[in-house]
Amino acid sequence: MSNGSSITHFLLLPFADTRELQLWHFWLFLGISLAALLGNGLIITSTACDQHLHTPMYFFLLNLSLLDLGCISTTVPKSMANSLWNTRAISYTGCAAQVFFFLFFISAEFYLLTVMSYDRYVAICKPLHYGTLLGSRACVHMAAAAWGTGFLSALLHTANTFSLALCRGNAVEQFFCEIPQILKLSCSHSYLREVGLLVVSACLSFGCFVFIVGSYVQIFRAVLRIPSEQGRHKAFSTCLPHLAVLSLFISTAAFAYLKPPSISSPSLDLAVSILYSVVPPVVNPLIYSLRNQELKDAVRKLVTGCVSSAVHCLLSSAKGSQCRS
Repeated sequence: MSNGSSITHFLLLPFADTRELQLWHFWLFLGISLAALLGNGLIITSTACDQHLHTPMYFFLLNLSLLDLGCISTTVPKSMANSLWNTRAISYTGCAAQVFFFLFFISAEFYLLTVMSYDRYVAICKPLHYGTLLGSRACVHMAAAAWGTGFLSALLHTANTFSLALCRGNAVEQFFCEIPQILKLSCSHSYLREVGLLVVSACLSFGCFVFIVGSYVQIFRAVLRIPSEQGRHKAFSTCLPHLAVLSLFISTAAFAYLKPPSISSPSLDLAVSILYSVVPPVVNPLIYSLRNQELKDAVRKLVTGCVSSAVHCLLSSAKGSQCRS
């Protein structure tokens, strides 16, 4: 293969070789996908429908749930389809699309988590200026900046990666297409351009990380100065979910991309990739729901309303009358 244009498809890394294990993988990923859809869908619907949750914190949480759904929808369905149909193939265009959308959602999520740390900083350290600094227009602009930066980053990386000459086969050592695995197939010195872009992205990400750490240092200092124990507990309860989501996201991604080559292996890379690409979208709704009473009440209200409507429709149908929502 002389260049990327001669490659019509890539071969993804399978989870199992036997048919039984492939089917187990399909059903496992199906359950994970449904759990992510249910959890994030409940947060999105509850936040959109409940007037009490129309605040900056829940607006950003709604955006986070949308990004989580996009992230898991980019990688998992194709892997499930390959296991179900006993194949490893993904088209060249499909691989490029997978790289773009995964990088788009994962980058935008990190930038959004940075914005959410600023939201917590203002809420706790500058509560009197919260309405001014985080008005509706400012929140929309910050969320749009996170989505837009993720989109631009994904576009640049994807365009540059798939413009390289690929001459080392078409086997991707991962269950989805990602840039480091595609770069391994390149035989061109032009890959240094992509390395340069990765360095710039790493510097930007490190800047966001420093901002997050600085914000939480100020938050913890402010919380420890609160005289009442109840006040400290309430302040911590609004920060801990975000901090837990951040820790899960950063630790798994950092280990995936910064681990020493000496401990790298296909099975370990596969397990780590699941940790940072599949687990967070499923766990994030649970983390936020367990520590947030307002969100739990909104979800409970939504579920109760849906169940009541369903029961009403069933009773109406049994009596022969028309069901009204």
